[in-house]
Amino acid sequence: MAKPNYAFAKRQRELAKKQKKEEKLKRKAEQGAQGEASDQAESAADEAAQDQPKDDQTAA
Repeated sequence: MAKPNYAFAKRQRELAKKQKKEEKLKRKAEQGAQGEASDQAESAADEAAQDQPKDDQTAA
């Protein structure tokens, strides 16, 4: 019976952890980019709404 190659198994675990960590960082970066884009869109919409006078206030 062949003996287990512990060094190979350890290296495979390390590579899997590294890959998983990189994917997680990539997902977080994508979410951050999407969050900034949606924040900018909301800010632009809020500014546009503030620039336009409301009809109810002008009639009074």
